[in-house]
Amino acid sequence: MRDTVKCALRNLGRQKSRTALTITSIAIGVTSVVLISTIGAVGKNAVNQEFNSLGIGSLAVSVDKQRTDMKLQEGDLKAIEQLEDVESAVPIMMEYSSLSMRGLVANVAIWGVDAGANQIMQLEPLYGNLFRRGDIVEQKAVCLVDTNTAVGFYGRENIVGKKLKLSIGGGYEEFEIIGVVNSGGNAMQSLIGEYLPMFVYVPYTTMQTYAGLDGFEQIAVKVRDEIDTEVAAEKIVRGLEIRNEHLGAFKAENIAKQKEKLDHMMELIAGILSAIAGISMVVAGLGIMTLMLVNVNERTREIGIKKSIGASRSVILWEFLIEAAAISLLGSLIGTAAGVALAAAGCWMFKIEFLLNYKMILFSVLFAVISGVIFGAYPSWIAAKLKPVDALRYE
Repeated sequence: MRDTVKCALRNLGRQKSRTALTITSIAIGVTSVVLISTIGAVGKNAVNQEFNSLGIGSLAVSVDKQRTDMKLQEGDLKAIEQLEDVESAVPIMMEYSSLSMRGLVANVAIWGVDAGANQIMQLEPLYGNLFRRGDIVEQKAVCLVDTNTAVGFYGRENIVGKKLKLSIGGGYEEFEIIGVVNSGGNAMQSLIGEYLPMFVYVPYTTMQTYAGLDGFEQIAVKVRDEIDTEVAAEKIVRGLEIRNEHLGAFKAENIAKQKEKLDHMMELIAGILSAIAGISMVVAGLGIMTLMLVNVNERTREIGIKKSIGASRSVILWEFLIEAAAISLLGSLIGTAAGVALAAAGCWMFKIEFLLNYKMILFSVLFAVISGVIFGAYPSWIAAKLKPVDALRYE
């Protein structure tokens, strides 16, 4: 068997250009599959992180607008916070508006949040401070901006102490920046900043005062880890209905389930695209069959000589099968390396966490090798069944 393997590997170098083209075709197919599967894994992870960082990783409690026009009040917030199943609850207000700073105007998403918003939303303070309880109680005109906003207007991240104006309640109101945060949505903004507005955070009480609002639209609730989210949602809704004496007026959406549906959809799309890319590996397998048939035709006399001096059918069969397997393995390894390198370069360019779908990579390598052996089986069988006399007569 050792001699058979050596002979098979040595034969690969006889027609270098032809072998290289076949290996390249296999590498391209594997690269496509690895690249698509890696993009799917990276995209799924990035979207999940962004959803969690935007504060929609748990429950979103709101009023059912189809049943009533009432709004959530401070008493509702306190009632939710007192439940044993709830770890934290913060009011969330959001309004699309415009921001004015240094004579420039930009679209902005104004988030009205509480002092404990960082428990649910990803608000990592880079410079300055987050909101304190006094900022909420005193309805101070202070705000937090994300790094993209800071860099967009000043070309640097630390702009604590600067002033900006936000369009709230029909007019521009001035706010002092007390902190710069690395907030949810930064990764998305770096990719599609042209379409996604900048983020500015203000005390929800201040937003209520300037906008003339009573209550708030939504409460973000973080449930304790050991508690079933669905059970907690039912308790919250039932408690609010009893407190407000209005059945069916409230709803609690489990955003985690929406994320699961999105994850499944992304996996399905990645699988379909990978299957389409896998067609190129099947085409490459046909290339292996063509290459092996040509090799059998060119080495007919050689096969006859080997058989005449004692080589069995199994030896000839294994020699050609090993050649096909070696071509497939080499092409799949090159394709895997190329796919991983391209995916890593893309993640580095867009500053996204790099992840690999190891199962799909292993599957693509195995599929390429197995398909190569299958497509190489027919030429190997033809070579093995040649009669020595007929092979020696071949010109």
